[in-house]
Amino acid sequence: MKKFFTTLSNIWKIEDLKVRIINTLLFLLIYRVGSFVILPGVAYSSVSNQKAEGLIGLLNMFAGGSFSRSSIFALGVMPYISASIVVQLLGIAVPYFTKLQKEGESGRNKLNQWTRYLTIGITFLQAIGYIKSQVPVDARTITDPFMFIFLNTFVLTAGTLFVMWLGEKITDKGIGNGISLIIMVGIIAQLPGAFGTEFVARNSGAGGLIGFIVEIVALIGVVMFTILIVQGTRKISVQYAKRIVGNKQYGGVRQYIPLKVNAAGVMPIIFAQALMFIPQTVSQFFPNVSSNGILIALANYNSWQHNLLFGILIILFTYFYTAITVNPNQMADDMKKNGGFIPGIKPGKSTADFIDAVISRITLPGSVFLAIIAIIPALASLVGISPIFARFFGGTSLIILVGVVLDTLQQIESHLLMRHYDGLMKTGRIKGRTAMPAAAGTTPTAI
Repeated sequence: MKKFFTTLSNIWKIEDLKVRIINTLLFLLIYRVGSFVILPGVAYSSVSNQKAEGLIGLLNMFAGGSFSRSSIFALGVMPYISASIVVQLLGIAVPYFTKLQKEGESGRNKLNQWTRYLTIGITFLQAIGYIKSQVPVDARTITDPFMFIFLNTFVLTAGTLFVMWLGEKITDKGIGNGISLIIMVGIIAQLPGAFGTEFVARNSGAGGLIGFIVEIVALIGVVMFTILIVQGTRKISVQYAKRIVGNKQYGGVRQYIPLKVNAAGVMPIIFAQALMFIPQTVSQFFPNVSSNGILIALANYNSWQHNLLFGILIILFTYFYTAITVNPNQMADDMKKNGGFIPGIKPGKSTADFIDAVISRITLPGSVFLAIIAIIPALASLVGISPIFARFFGGTSLIILVGVVLDTLQQIESHLLMRHYDGLMKTGRIKGRTAMPAAAGTTPTAI
C-alpha cells in the first residue's frame, strides 16, 4: 500500500503527466455532462424510462446511456469507428488508400480527413434512422415531423463530431487514445447501475448475498482470462548479423518478434455481431415464412443456435482479419533489409512461410478463446444473471475495457520510467495493445 501511494505521489510530481491527466479528466467530464443533454423538441419524461435490450442495449452501453435517453451524444463515436474500419479496409483493397498508408505523416493526415468526411455521411444517415426508430412520436414536442427530423439530424451529427473532436484532444493534450477512453468511460458509466440491479435482484430472489459474491468472483476470473488473451504473445527469435564500421560493432544481437495470440483484437466480434442481426431483420420482413422459427432462434442471443453460429463466425473472422492486418512477407522483407534472420530458417520466402505458419497455429486457440469470451454473457444470462450485468462478463465491452485500461497504465508507466521513477508494478512492465489493429492512419481504437 505504501508503494501505491508513493507511485501516486510520483505521478503528481511530473508536471507534464499531471497536466495530461487533468486535461483527460476534464474532457471526459464534458462528455459525460453532454450525454445528459436531451435533443431539442423531446420530452425527457417520455424517454427517461426506456429499456435498452439486445442490440439497442449494446449500443446504449457504448454510448454511456445516451442512446436510450435521446441525448445529443446518442450516436457517440460509433459512426467514427465505422468510418475508421471502412478506411482501413479501403487501405487493403484500393491502391490509392494503400499508397496513402505508406506516405508517412502526410498520408496519415489525408486518411484522417477521409475518415472525418466519411464520419459525417455515416452519422447523417444513422441520425435519421435513430430519430425515426428510437424517438417515440408521443415524446416529440415539435409537431412538424420534417422540422423535427431536420433539426435533430443536424444536432446529432454535430454531437458526434464534437465527441470525435474531444477524442482527438484527449489524444493530443491528454494521456492518449482519446476515442478508446471515451468508449471505456461510457461502458464504465453503466457498471454501477448494473451492480445495483444485480445486487437487488439477488437479495430479493434466489442466491442472496452469497450468490452475488460468487458472481463477482466469476467476473474477476473472466477478466483475468481476458487479460491473458489480450496480452498473450508468441516470441520468434531473430538474430542480426554483425557489422563493423570503423571501431564500432553494430548488430550481432538477438531480438524477438512478438506475435499476438489475438492479433485481430475485438474486430472479429464486431463483424460477427453485425452479421448476427441479419436473421432478426429478415424475420421481420417475412413473418409468415414456414422457416421463420429458425430465424427467430438465430436472432435469440440465448439460444444454442445463435451462440454456435456466433462462435463459428468469430473464428472465421479472426483468421480473416489477422490475414489482412499481419503481413508475413513484409515482415520477412524488412528483416532481410536490416540483416536479420530467424535461426535455422533461410531469409526471404522461407522466413515468410515460417512466420505465416506460426501465425496460423497461434490464431486457432486465440480465435477459440475469443469466441468463448464472446458467448460468456449469454451463458451468464442462462444461469440467472440479469442481462445488464451479464454484458460485463465478456464480449466487446470487456475486451475494450481490458485493452484500454492496460494501454492507459502503460502510458502512465512510460512517463514514470522515462523520469527514472519506479513503474506501477514491482516486477515486470505493463504491456499495452501495441499489436492491436488501429483505424487506418488514425489513433489506435478499442476496436
